[in-house]
Amino acid sequence: MNDAKLVTKTHLDHTSEIAITPTISVGGNELFIVGGPCSIESMAQMETIAQALRQAPVQALRGGIYKPRTSPYAFQGIGDVGLDILAAIQQRHGLPIITEVMAIHQIDKLAAHADVLQVGSRNMQNFDLLKALGSVDKPILLKRGLAATVNEFVMAAEYIASHGNTNIILCERGIRSFDSYTRNVLDLGAVVALKQLTHLPVLVDPSHATGKRELVAPLARAAIAAGADGLMIECHPQPEKSISDARQTIDLDAMQSLINSLKPLAQAVGRSIGEVVPAAHSPMPSISM
Repeated sequence: MNDAKLVTKTHLDHTSEIAITPTISVGGNELFIVGGPCSIESMAQMETIAQALRQAPVQALRGGIYKPRTSPYAFQGIGDVGLDILAAIQQRHGLPIITEVMAIHQIDKLAAHADVLQVGSRNMQNFDLLKALGSVDKPILLKRGLAATVNEFVMAAEYIASHGNTNIILCERGIRSFDSYTRNVLDLGAVVALKQLTHLPVLVDPSHATGKRELVAPLARAAIAAGADGLMIECHPQPEKSISDARQTIDLDAMQSLINSLKPLAQAVGRSIGEVVPAAHSPMPSISM
């Protein structure tokens, strides 16, 4: 790990707190909770989710408009029309937006609408994309590859940092294993290791790690107990009707219950849950789908 000169800790107490907005950050005392659907489907869907999650409260909304799928025949995301939805929801509810970038040519248009650009598991070692994101003035959420070692994960972050952008958030989302009971295996040992090795904030995505909604809340709590700086949770008004990742998606009431259950746990580990983000109170725009 000696080559990771920019993202490794220089001393025991070396940690980075990354600003998402002037009032919201990740890596500090407050846990950074991200919620939302795997894929943005419509303005009505995102309006319902944003209204509920702002009160939960979460600190950011997730939602993909370009989706990397194993099958070329699966839903690939709603595409560019989703940019207007991202902008409208952000303006109306005041919540930061996290969305996935899959290719270099998508960077500029996504950076104009999103607060954080996510690199998905499949692109963790897309080195040309990582280099390009090094010149972007936005935080980057880097997900661990589905079979990546901790060292490979750290070095992927180093690619971004070495090209100028040190605002990197790591996300453990499970790694592939021989066991098919869960979608992946959540590696909480890696969370502890990353907190010891790097100064970067570390999130955990128990939705992708488990693939089963009934396992999400217990592993979310375990992640906070292990020292994670926050969570990324897939939720939807009607999970069974979600276009993608329905089986691992929880409903909005379950999301609220999960956040409530985190409050005493956060206090026990010296953290806290953020306050409700004030709404912008702008009228809901009409966007033709």
